[in-house]
Amino acid sequence: MAEPIVLLENLSYQYPGASAPALRDVNLRVERGEFVGIVGPTGAGKTTLCLALNGTVPQFYGGRFFGRALVAGLDTLEHPIHDLARHVGMVFQDPEAQLLTTSVENEVAFALENLCVPPEAIRARVARALAAVRLQGLEKKRPHELSGGQKQRLAIAAALALEPDLLVLDEPTTQLDPVGQEEVFATVARLNREQGVTVVMASHAVEYLAEHATRLVILDQGQVLQVGPPRDVLAQVEQLEALGLRVPQVTRFYHLMQARGERLPTLPVTQDEALAQYRGLRGRWRIRSDGAAVAASPPREGPPLIEVEDLRHVYPDGTEALRGVSLRVWPGEYVVIVGQNGAGKSTLAKHVVHLLEPTSGTVRVGGEDVRGLSTAALAQRVGFISQNPDNQIFTTRVEEEVAFALRARRVPEAEVQRRVAWALEEMGLAPYRDRHPLSLPKGDRARLVVAAVLAMGPDILIFDEPTTGQDPQGARRILDLSRRLQEQGKTVLVITHHLYLMPPYAERAVVMARGAILLDAPLRQAFHAVDVLRQSDLQPPQIVLFARALAAWEGVDLPILTEEELAARVEVTGEMEHGGV
Repeated sequence: MAEPIVLLENLSYQYPGASAPALRDVNLRVERGEFVGIVGPTGAGKTTLCLALNGTVPQFYGGRFFGRALVAGLDTLEHPIHDLARHVGMVFQDPEAQLLTTSVENEVAFALENLCVPPEAIRARVARALAAVRLQGLEKKRPHELSGGQKQRLAIAAALALEPDLLVLDEPTTQLDPVGQEEVFATVARLNREQGVTVVMASHAVEYLAEHATRLVILDQGQVLQVGPPRDVLAQVEQLEALGLRVPQVTRFYHLMQARGERLPTLPVTQDEALAQYRGLRGRWRIRSDGAAVAASPPREGPPLIEVEDLRHVYPDGTEALRGVSLRVWPGEYVVIVGQNGAGKSTLAKHVVHLLEPTSGTVRVGGEDVRGLSTAALAQRVGFISQNPDNQIFTTRVEEEVAFALRARRVPEAEVQRRVAWALEEMGLAPYRDRHPLSLPKGDRARLVVAAVLAMGPDILIFDEPTTGQDPQGARRILDLSRRLQEQGKTVLVITHHLYLMPPYAERAVVMARGAILLDAPLRQAFHAVDVLRQSDLQPPQIVLFARALAAWEGVDLPILTEEELAARVEVTGEMEHGGV
């Protein structure tokens, strides 16, 4: 048998000062040319496993390391990181943390120069790497001027230029819009398929992993629970959901039908498989034409709570981020704002909390122009959770972070303690109250920022990409809380790329692209406006696309949003076409 590219034998690892191991007796063999996906809840050990593949764990972090890790035949304990870097290319979830230079070509050349690769070879490798990720022609462009998807592809190019045997990616698409996600997965899959690059990728994007990975590894609490082809692993719907993980929406739809007593040959894990299986069931399954309808927005009474009029914002570098945006949000609404990276969503939110000055136009909160309100006064009315939690964390203890603003407002200490305890409990952070915030995983740091804002008790809550870096359970925890707050009378705005999460929560969707609002409509209408979403590099959730394909085949109206809605519309007749199941 050929030597594997990765061989982990009884690998355990514990970070310095940690009370429990991050990895426990991990055994894994990755053959050359494989595409292995790593899936698990927050804290499962996915990032640690990735870092163990290039020696960063334990060589950089220290700690206690047991067992053996061989990569390209090299023991990661015996060979320094710079030697392992010749064999392992690393790409992290935040490309900004990896981009260091002033041009695209310099970024790709940077590591090669440090490794003393000859200049002619560097130029050839840079050209090949940029062509591989389709960034040729952008050699002189500044990295910060690229789109989110382009930045991540640049980080991949920098790793590829090292001509590694193994490409390791840790949540590389979590901050990208759907088109950016598709770009990255398509790029990595093509490199794997056409150039034979071995890929190990940690990701929550199960629909993409189902389509591209050859095997999946399920991690939980540092242990490998299951390894196998996506079709076998993702079919274990109940087990994965018990871990707080999700499966592709088409898989879950067929699982719901199976729970109704339907005998199915397999549970499909991709859109194509799901459509093919439905073809075999036509005649036995019939879709009713009644059900959810696309309703118009209900009339609103009284003055809006947030009123944006003809808002325009131009950044100092000349970028026009907002182009005459007008928007009204009424008390108690739950609105989701969606759009491509760079659509202007965050810029709009920052104007509502007066973190930015309008170039022109006005923003009013409660009928008052925000320019006439102090930052402290506005913070008591509007809570803003930014997409990068580290921008809002500045204390040395989790508990202190949540209490800081309350104490600054001279809230009585007993009330501070009550609010802090409540907010930490709501976010599942009570066990970490004495930890340093920056010692927490990114998903937990994001929930810490939410807890700090919640403790202030604002009437308006703006969540900017709150589910970025969260596992499905963490995302639902935040969104469930946002829904409860809305039911208590709070007004909630959520900015997100994760459209599939929003049907149980949002009532209204605002679709933005290139600094303008393309559509402001009820959620159901917006999610079925495929052409409008495409203009903002978005696509509806997988189950919406699946339902639209079925509707076209059957000639029925099918404006569903969830797997449950679609399953409720299916009637079983008992007859079969095309041989059936």
